[in-house]
Amino acid sequence: MRPVPAVAFTDPANYNHQAKAFAESIPNAVWTNQFDNVANMQAHIETTGPEIWTQTEGKIDGFTCSTGTGGTLSGTATFLKKINPKVKVFLADPPGSVLYNYIKLGKLEREGVSSITEGIGQGRVTENLKPSLKLFDDALHIPDTKTIEMVFRLLDEEGLFVGASSALNVVAAYEMAKILGPGKTVATIISDGAYRYQSRLFSKTWLESKGLFEAIPSQLHHYVSLP
Repeated sequence: MRPVPAVAFTDPANYNHQAKAFAESIPNAVWTNQFDNVANMQAHIETTGPEIWTQTEGKIDGFTCSTGTGGTLSGTATFLKKINPKVKVFLADPPGSVLYNYIKLGKLEREGVSSITEGIGQGRVTENLKPSLKLFDDALHIPDTKTIEMVFRLLDEEGLFVGASSALNVVAAYEMAKILGPGKTVATIISDGAYRYQSRLFSKTWLESKGLFEAIPSQLHHYVSLP
C-alpha cells in the first residue's frame, strides 16, 4: 500500500499519475488505468447490458447507477440504448461530485460537499464516460441522508447488507421510478457489501459525526452500535 494525498486529477501528485509512474518504474509491470481504459466500458457493453436485457426479458424502461470510472453506466447505457432507444438512462451522483451539474448544466461544478460514499463521484469526465454522455437523459443528485437511510432499510426490509454506493443506486432507482411513473421497470447495480464499511456505517459515533444518525428511521436504531 502506498498512501498518497487526496488531490485533484490536474495535480501531478494525483493517485492516477503516481500509479502510472510507479508501474513504469517496475520491469514488466502493467498499469490498468481503470478510469480511462475503455476496455472497462466495453466489458459492460458485452456483459452487464445483455444480462439486464435478458433478465428483464426486454421489458426495461430505465437504468440508473452512480459512476466512479464511468464504465458501468457508460457500457450498460450504450448497449441498452442501441437495442431500444426508448430506455431512459439517468446518472446518479453523490455530494461533492461534478457530474450532476455537468449533465444538467454543462458545467464541471461540484454539487455539495464530499460524500460518505467511496469509489463513486468524480471531479472530471473520464474516458470511459465520454462516449456515452449524449445517451444520458437526466441526472439525479442523491444526498447522504437518503443514502444512509436506504442502507438500513435494505438491511431491515430485504436482508441486504450493502455499502453506501449500492444504497445510493437503489435510492436513484426509486427516484427514477417515481419520475417514469407506475408500471415501469427500472434496473440498477448493487456493487458492494457493507462488511468493508461496517465499523463506520453502523457506528453511532461516526454517524453522529457526519450528521447522519437522525436520517435513520428510529425503528431501525437497534442496528447501530454505540462505538
